[in-house]
Amino acid sequence: MEYYLSLPLREEERLRLKVGDKVFLTGEVYGMRDQAHKRIVELIERGEPIPIDLVDSCIFYVGPTEPKPGEKVGSIGPTTSSRMDPFTPILISNGVRVIIGKGRRSRDVISAIRKYKALYLVTPGGISAYLRRFVSEIKMIAFQDLGPEAIYSLKLKDFPTFVSIDAGGNFL
Repeated sequence: MEYYLSLPLREEERLRLKVGDKVFLTGEVYGMRDQAHKRIVELIERGEPIPIDLVDSCIFYVGPTEPKPGEKVGSIGPTTSSRMDPFTPILISNGVRVIIGKGRRSRDVISAIRKYKALYLVTPGGISAYLRRFVSEIKMIAFQDLGPEAIYSLKLKDFPTFVSIDAGGNFL
């Protein structure tokens, strides 16, 4: 099936999606990678405030490149998701409900996805110059010292993804 959906996704929307479905997303996502994940989890574990609202959020594993002169957005491609596996169950338990990346996930991540009725979506690697067409705005919002590993807000419009792990924990 093919769906055009707006973020944040409601639980009934997440439950309707099945492995292999094509999903075009519109709305805000947080772009973040390894180091930002590590910092967020450390803050959570210390009981300190975090710089973003995780409730019903969508995280895109991405390290954007600088835009060319005259352009708003540089290349936007997915980062290998397994590098975030040590942090993902904690983020899901704290409200993250949709993740975009590429590659396989650990059993712990699949269990967290099933338990919290989250989703893991994939988008192809190697087409980052093309994917930037679906990003209308990008803004660094936290951990600026991390450069491309910082947390970014990205506004998506019909961003192409596929369901790799559905809310029931089924996977390809």
